[in-house]
Amino acid sequence: MSNIDLSPIFQHTLDLLENSSEHLFITGRAGTGKSTLLTHFKKNTEQNIVVLAPTGVAAVNVGGATIHSFFGFKPDITLEKAWSLGGKTKKPDLYKNLSTLVIDEISMVRADLLDCIDAFLRRVCLSSRPFGGKRLVLFGDLYQLPPVVSREEEGIFRARYTSPFFFSADVMSRIGLTYIELDHIYRQRDEEFIEVLNALREGSLTTPHLDLLNTRVSPDYAPPPEEMIINLTGTNRTAETYNTYQLHSLTGKTHSFSAISTGKFDHRTEPAPRELTLKIGAQVMLTCNDREKRFVNGTVGRVEEIGYANSLPVVSVRLANNKLVDVSPNTWEMFNFSYNDRTGRIKSDVAGTYTQLPIMLAWAITIHKAQGKTFDRVIIDLPQSFAHGQTYVALSRATSLSGVYLRRELTPGHVIMDPVVTTWLTLIRQTSIIL
Repeated sequence: MSNIDLSPIFQHTLDLLENSSEHLFITGRAGTGKSTLLTHFKKNTEQNIVVLAPTGVAAVNVGGATIHSFFGFKPDITLEKAWSLGGKTKKPDLYKNLSTLVIDEISMVRADLLDCIDAFLRRVCLSSRPFGGKRLVLFGDLYQLPPVVSREEEGIFRARYTSPFFFSADVMSRIGLTYIELDHIYRQRDEEFIEVLNALREGSLTTPHLDLLNTRVSPDYAPPPEEMIINLTGTNRTAETYNTYQLHSLTGKTHSFSAISTGKFDHRTEPAPRELTLKIGAQVMLTCNDREKRFVNGTVGRVEEIGYANSLPVVSVRLANNKLVDVSPNTWEMFNFSYNDRTGRIKSDVAGTYTQLPIMLAWAITIHKAQGKTFDRVIIDLPQSFAHGQTYVALSRATSLSGVYLRRELTPGHVIMDPVVTTWLTLIRQTSIIL
């Protein structure tokens, strides 16, 4: 591994990643540095690894591929189909020479999909060992948003699995999983807020905790136009309606920009709108990490100028820290993996690209899209129906309690944590490494 100024905690975890053969589950609260750790491991490892994610957006963020595209799975994949695909893949050397399979955002991976991966790898590697003898490294936070099981699938799913979460997969009972919990928060600095978030996450929120959160209730709070505050909503429709209303309320010319895609780039993966409409004064969020480190994915700002340079659009955005940055189109890549016989290494090739200004309207975004991002100030309007972890994800986007504005009071009913998750984590923590 290359030398980098990392904390002893990260160095120890990187040592386990690089030099042990154990199956690992690396977890931690929002802001503990899971993404930083994964990026560093991917960049510096000597192993033959692939980094996969359950969704296209997550795959783009880690410079990997989706689970479905890597294994050639269609959305209706079953164990039988996965076993069959493993017997007729055109790239057996790729899978046979893989040493470590890394999956990010594991909280969103369903149990049946993990069993399909196991079946495929056992078949292609001609091995009865779990995952065909390959090592599994999982990153994610089970207290965040859960896997999706449609209403139509629910009955069949419940008959086979105790829960939709990855740890309920049959294959998981056949491997030992080393649990590593990163414990140092880099996102929040407000100790009292951290304590409340921990209680919320663990399902141990007390009345005093709720009372403290509810000091932030402000149903009619209307931020001054110059303040860049994000509204977190439960649905895409609510966010889009609010953004459209705010955009239309601005005077001035409308500017539209169309994305360009090449090769295989899943339309569900688009990290910026295919058709982006802006006006001067629009509140926006930047959707990539800047190579010059002027901004990161999730930075909020306001459009000050829209122009062109060398026939390419350039949007000047005033950030919350008052810096003015010129934002040009960004190209995102999706990858295919293959095995190189000559070098004995797995290599990644660009399968498709998507080019657009890395900008989206951001007076409002969904709680789902906010996952993994950090904001100084948020207005939270929790929906009528709640998913496991949704309240925690919404609140933990903020860097301090003083930056939170609640549209309605929180009640114990807002704090939905799946007891299956709590039980499994309690058991695995008895043999855990907490860093």
